[in-house]
Amino acid sequence: MDNKYKSVPVKSSEITPYSLYLSRRDFLKAAGIITGSALLAACAPSATETSIPAANMPDLPEKMDEFGDPANSFEDITNYNNFYEFSTTKEAVNSLSQDFKASPWTVEVYGLVNNPKTYGIEDLLSKFPQEERVYRLRCVEAWSMVIPWNGFPLASLLKEVEPTSDAKFVRFETVYRPEEMRGQNSPFYPWPYQEGLRLDEAMNDLTLLATGLYGQPMPNPNGAPIRLVVPWKYGFKSIKSIVKIELVAEQPATLWNTVGPGEYGFYSNVNPERSHPRWSQASERRIGELGRRETLMFNGYGEQVAQLYEGMDLIENY
Repeated sequence: MDNKYKSVPVKSSEITPYSLYLSRRDFLKAAGIITGSALLAACAPSATETSIPAANMPDLPEKMDEFGDPANSFEDITNYNNFYEFSTTKEAVNSLSQDFKASPWTVEVYGLVNNPKTYGIEDLLSKFPQEERVYRLRCVEAWSMVIPWNGFPLASLLKEVEPTSDAKFVRFETVYRPEEMRGQNSPFYPWPYQEGLRLDEAMNDLTLLATGLYGQPMPNPNGAPIRLVVPWKYGFKSIKSIVKIELVAEQPATLWNTVGPGEYGFYSNVNPERSHPRWSQASERRIGELGRRETLMFNGYGEQVAQLYEGMDLIENY
């Protein structure tokens, strides 16, 4: 693979509660030793915490991703969102999602598995060790962010439910609650939102079930209380506010592939060589920056995922 597509192995760490983190940061800052790449350490959010309104959170210190790029601010991340369940206007999602209730919450995992389960969000937080992964998020509209996610590998959950030999794909479904998510009243989309991955993609260590960001429970505009993060694919593959995970034998229908199959393929890997019909994917605008960046194949995560697609035509299988 071309060296310009190489990335470094993903690292993870445990997470400190926000109040303790700020105290530690103030001490380190006074001592002159804090750096933008410092990771949070210690405990995950408590099992009783779910989402908090993004508007109530202060900005947080700079962090770095595995490529040495600074993370976007909490304000950036929570005020510019694709979440059509609330609005098609990115800047409106935060305010329109403030009254969304992310607790109580359950996630049903079923289908072609030996051990189907329904988890409360508290069960997921306590059962699966939370990590921090600072991942790039690249959106199909050619903008990007760097986000410090909290969560755990999807593979950990799937191993517990034991997929059968017939399971080839994983289907995900967002909550359907049009009384709180007014965008779901739109007749132009087949609600609820659905997405899918091949089973080997779902089992890849990069694939994260995220329960928070910047050491806090997942904010409403970012997919509270639990969402998928697949960093080598365009952002719309990382489905938000998940209530169902189903193991299936056939490739599942997905919302965007259903409404625009010529624009949004099932795989949706970040690929600068395949243009969207209405714009190029060769470059991207990092939120908070004035210029544009070269788009990297697989969003820069090629060393970890390129082997999943050996022998496939990634222009045809977009």
